[in-house]
Amino acid sequence: MTTLADTYEEYELLDADDRYRLLIDLGRALEPMPDPLKTDATLVRGCSAAVWVYPVAKDDGSLHFLADSNAAITKGIIALVLLAVQDRPASEIRDTDITEALAPFDLKNQLSSNRTQGIPNMIALIRATAERYA
Repeated sequence: MTTLADTYEEYELLDADDRYRLLIDLGRALEPMPDPLKTDATLVRGCSAAVWVYPVAKDDGSLHFLADSNAAITKGIIALVLLAVQDRPASEIRDTDITEALAPFDLKNQLSSNRTQGIPNMIALIRATAERYA
């Protein structure tokens, strides 16, 4: 899996259209989320598109997230968010400032407000999940 830093190195060199394509490619690269996990309980509230996030606790105390969206760009955004936390210990995820980790991508200025309005809710759900497992 690529890192957030590696992704940013590529992202900063791209124009707006290619940044969209990069996000879409990140979304396509997400591990498939089985349809039975796409329930009301895993739905992220407040997103313009449907976004589902499902945590899997691993034996070593880390969390692995399955995620999906019905919109390509939004799926790419959740993939980007997951790059900051995927397969890390729950306590580390809880203490990670995901918003700060994503700040270099300047998503609010790169994407429409409809695309970015749900990001805080995605982050809040991930942090709350990590808090429960930490």
